[in-house]
Amino acid sequence: MEATNNPSRIASLEARVQELTEELQRTREGYETALERCRRVQTELEAQVKARDTELARANQDLQCQILERRRVEFQLQQNQKMRAIGTLAGGIAHDFNNILAAILGYTEMAMMDTDAESPVYRRLGNVLKACDRARDLVQQILTFSRQNDAEIRPLAPLPILKETIKLLRAGLPSTIEIESRLPAQLPMVLADPANLHQVVMNLCTNAREAMIETGGRLTVAAEVIELTKRDRRRAPDLLPGRYLELTVADTGVGIAPEVLDRVFDPYFTTQARKNGAGLGLAVVHGIVHRHGGSIHIDSTLGRGATVTVRLPVVDTEKPSATIGEGPAKGGGEHILFVDDEQTLVHIGQQMLERLGYTVTCRTSSVEALEVFRANPERFDLVITDQTMPNMTGTELSRQVQTLRPGLPVILCSGFSETIGSEKAMDCGIRGFLLKPIALRDLSQAIRQALNHAAP
Repeated sequence: MEATNNPSRIASLEARVQELTEELQRTREGYETALERCRRVQTELEAQVKARDTELARANQDLQCQILERRRVEFQLQQNQKMRAIGTLAGGIAHDFNNILAAILGYTEMAMMDTDAESPVYRRLGNVLKACDRARDLVQQILTFSRQNDAEIRPLAPLPILKETIKLLRAGLPSTIEIESRLPAQLPMVLADPANLHQVVMNLCTNAREAMIETGGRLTVAAEVIELTKRDRRRAPDLLPGRYLELTVADTGVGIAPEVLDRVFDPYFTTQARKNGAGLGLAVVHGIVHRHGGSIHIDSTLGRGATVTVRLPVVDTEKPSATIGEGPAKGGGEHILFVDDEQTLVHIGQQMLERLGYTVTCRTSSVEALEVFRANPERFDLVITDQTMPNMTGTELSRQVQTLRPGLPVILCSGFSETIGSEKAMDCGIRGFLLKPIALRDLSQAIRQALNHAAP
């Protein structure tokens, strides 16, 4: 009652309430300002954390790519070292094996020359020749597969490589897997490296084999020529219009799930158990095909197998036809210096050349052969020499004799050589290059061509 009747007291209380109200307002504004500041700091921190997370994720992805690339390079290095060792071993075996084949081939051909063409013995000897041809082709296929040269993309006939690869595959397939070849009688030339083409077919067929190893099935290899037009861009968006060799490898195996179909070309990705492969087969095939200007596509349904389609550009170049004659080209008494470090091959070579009508001087040492030639360079019309010999190679002997007598035709023979091929031999002035084992017809034609084009 007293406070109510005391105006000064009331005014004092009202002033105090006003002060408290203003202080509360200032406190509220400070709180809201601090809260807003905290929100801004929180937003900034969240943005920084998000940016850092993105940066870390990108760095982690880059690190994973670097790790994957390093693993790929390390694996490729190991594979290259392994293949180099295999190539060296295969080269040594090929050299010796081709020398053995040369002896079998040479004696068989001479035996056939002494045998009545209508006799059973002649036919049996003919079968021996066919076996020698198959053995020679097999050795060349092994060398092609194991060689470590840079890819030599050039026009080649794909049909022999496809047929030989299927032969090699057939021997390694279990009885539960049937292989069906749908190859036409003829195929046009394609731009490819022979070893790479062989590797593509082998890798695709090996994958198909692994997909059927438990259940069995059918492996189909087919080839045909197709024409792509501008309307076919959806069918093959990576290819230009033109003619292509379409190679198809199909299996009836387990198939590939849709969620992994887009990853089958990634390095190290594999649907097989680790023991069955390193996951590089399709990645390697993909790289080879694209380096050759082609395309590769996979169609698959889980549980119903897979079909891989490879397209390679066709070359509009006709393969030169071989000249067919009635028999080996005969000589006219020309004098030939024949050099080989294998005594058996020297003996065969001398008999074969004498039967063809040539005069022959033989040596088993390139150094001795050079001394004989140096004594009378005009005595000889042609030199036939092996490449791989002790002390002096065939190319060095060729250089020496052509220094003594420029324009002298030289034919180089080789069972296997990592350092020289037909093109390099021609660059060295060598008139002919023959791979052992050498058939009598091939030898006689090479001699006649060399002598007919000899410098006057």
